[in-house]
Amino acid sequence: MKNCLILVDIQNDYFPGGRMELVGMEKAAENAQLLLKQFRKENSPIIYIRHISARPGAGFFLPETKGAEINERVAPGEGDTVVIKNFPNSFRNTELLDILKKTDIKNLLICGAMSHMCIDATTRAAFDLGFDCTLAEDACATRDLTFKGKTIKASEVHASFMAALSAPYAKILSTGEILSAGNR
Repeated sequence: MKNCLILVDIQNDYFPGGRMELVGMEKAAENAQLLLKQFRKENSPIIYIRHISARPGAGFFLPETKGAEINERVAPGEGDTVVIKNFPNSFRNTELLDILKKTDIKNLLICGAMSHMCIDATTRAAFDLGFDCTLAEDACATRDLTFKGKTIKASEVHASFMAALSAPYAKILSTGEILSAGNR
């Protein structure tokens, strides 16, 4: 059974100076880079998900901008697949499911951004489609959210979504746990 690394929306607009800076994005990208190196070393499949905003009034990931490009820390290599999406769920109106089916991939290692949005939507969809998912929790990032006048800190948002996804949707592990325990 093949394992595939799915890097979701690790794009410039989420980094410092971008249009939608996330808390901890640089550290998340460093951990994603470690996973990427391991998957390249093992010659395992790697799929990048790149969000391009298509909705009117969008403020980030705008078509043909530097902010919408995949960050250089985890830039696609030769043979890597890049899937363009326009919705939080990486499977919605994309070829992702077809790609995974054609390559007989059953296990997905997911990382990227935002924990509360695209990581959540993609992981839940993958589980519903029959994939076994692992989330590299420290290779994901999010931001503070506001609800009814209360600010929820990014660390709390992230922890809440990792807890919610931990059963039954995904195994939640750190990058170190994934690399050291053969949890790929």
